[in-house]
Amino acid sequence: MTRQGTQRLHAVKVATAATAVVAVTAVILAVALNLIQVHRLVQGVDSRLSERLADVAKPDVGPGPPLGELGSIPGPQHDADFSDAPSFVWQVSGVGVVTPLTIGAPNLPVRRWATSPVTVAVNGSSFRFDAVRSGSGWLVAGVSVSQIDRIRGEGLIAEVLLGALLLVVTFAGSLLVGLRASAPIEQIRRRQSEFTADASHELRTPLSVIEAEVELALSRPRKASDYRDSLCRVSTESARLRSIVNDLLWLARADGDLPSRDADETVNVATMAKLSVDRFAPVADAAKISLSFVYSGTGRSFVSAQPDSIERLIGVLVDNSCRYTEPGGEVEVRVEDTEHRVTLTVDDSGPGIPEDHVEFVFDRFHRATGRPGGTGLGLAIADTVVRSTDGSWSVGRGHLGGARMAVSWRHAPVPTSETSFGDVGGD
Repeated sequence: MTRQGTQRLHAVKVATAATAVVAVTAVILAVALNLIQVHRLVQGVDSRLSERLADVAKPDVGPGPPLGELGSIPGPQHDADFSDAPSFVWQVSGVGVVTPLTIGAPNLPVRRWATSPVTVAVNGSSFRFDAVRSGSGWLVAGVSVSQIDRIRGEGLIAEVLLGALLLVVTFAGSLLVGLRASAPIEQIRRRQSEFTADASHELRTPLSVIEAEVELALSRPRKASDYRDSLCRVSTESARLRSIVNDLLWLARADGDLPSRDADETVNVATMAKLSVDRFAPVADAAKISLSFVYSGTGRSFVSAQPDSIERLIGVLVDNSCRYTEPGGEVEVRVEDTEHRVTLTVDDSGPGIPEDHVEFVFDRFHRATGRPGGTGLGLAIADTVVRSTDGSWSVGRGHLGGARMAVSWRHAPVPTSETSFGDVGGD
């Protein structure tokens, strides 16, 4: 089964489990509500029968001619669901002779009566009866409760239909949420897989070169100069391997431990940029590249960040520009600070970044050109620093014709122990 199929199957399983939980909960709630509703209705009927018996048992309303319907007997009225259903009264003698006291009363079933309400089937209909002692016999009152059964059946049908609709909606919603929730996870898994493959490839290359050089050196006796050349190549590849490992370790620590903000750390971006330009000046001279620094603003270019992180960011940008700029080209590092923002910009006269590579430029091990050198992790590190310091990127083509990488931050308060960049001078 494909990865996408596995993902869908997992979402279906989750949706099925969620639907089952909802179904069990809905059944329990429906049963409980039905029991409560029926109990309330039956209690209303029992109360009505008790009042009916109390009215009939009054001294002035003793046995005699038929008493008529309940509505003809004065008495308190209650908010019962079946107050319009006719109730009937029977007189049962001590020897079991039944005398209807209400016009139209059905035949009373023969049974032992007690002073507790009971439901009995009469002529195919459900009746609720209550009885009280009357001399040696009983006064029995009864009322049809068929409507309770009918309402209960109608309620059951409505609950089944609504429950089925609820389960369909629950399953569809859970499936949709499951698929959407698993999409980012699948994307992360895919990117991790790609990262692992890329990292393996990058690490394998210098290891293969080192292994080949060692095998060649040990295969037969050679001149001292040949051994020296092999050791130089091994040293170069070892340095590249160390660089990759160091970058990977830095990214691993940054992913877990680098703080998103550190209000207690404040750094002067202009000062850090000037120091980086001075540090890369020999590299630019060796590559015959003009490296310059420009500053403009209020002299207060402070941002909330860790100094080593900003130093790493500027170093990556300057190193990339120097690496991809042809001899005779230019690299310009510029810092501008306005009333609210501080912006660091690195422009170069190199080939620039192809438009179809811009959205992937911060991916680990991604390279916009096939030019050798570098680990493909520099801009990923730079992006981690920018995100952790609440900065924002602007990537495009600059005024020198090549790539333009700009980062902007919100101003931070000037520390009392610090001086502005303008106070210490600049180019």
